[in-house]
Amino acid sequence: MLDAADRAALGDLVHCYAALVDDRHFSSAAELFTDDAELTLPDPPSTLEPVVHHRGRAAIGDALATVAATIRTQHAIVGEVYDANPRSGTARGRIACIAHHWIAHDDEIRDVVWHLRYDDEYRRAKSGSWRIQRRALTIDAIETRPARQVRP
Repeated sequence: MLDAADRAALGDLVHCYAALVDDRHFSSAAELFTDDAELTLPDPPSTLEPVVHHRGRAAIGDALATVAATIRTQHAIVGEVYDANPRSGTARGRIACIAHHWIAHDDEIRDVVWHLRYDDEYRRAKSGSWRIQRRALTIDAIETRPARQVRP
């Protein structure tokens, strides 16, 4: 059973990740993972299931940096569920998110919206803080909308 302090710390971790990615601090976002962590991503549009594996902080940082090809992103966490794992010092989470990716396309700005979830495993570090051990991103739906203006 996770206590309120652990749930709050896990929530802070998840929201911090989203903010760091949106602020384009990819190496700092990668630091939220354990040294031996794995991030598994889909390969849209061919597959929306997590199939591309990135292992270790350096590879995770490189994968996150691909977001820099967009004008801006905004990750809105819309749901969080956390459970204790049977192993001591570990936990699981299912995080629902709506991620906006504004891109330039033929003199237009488009908002490519991913409705997604993260299936996470967390591990407590020696310092006592929580880190992401495994994160798998599944896209449930993709929308494309026109956007009039986006702050660079």
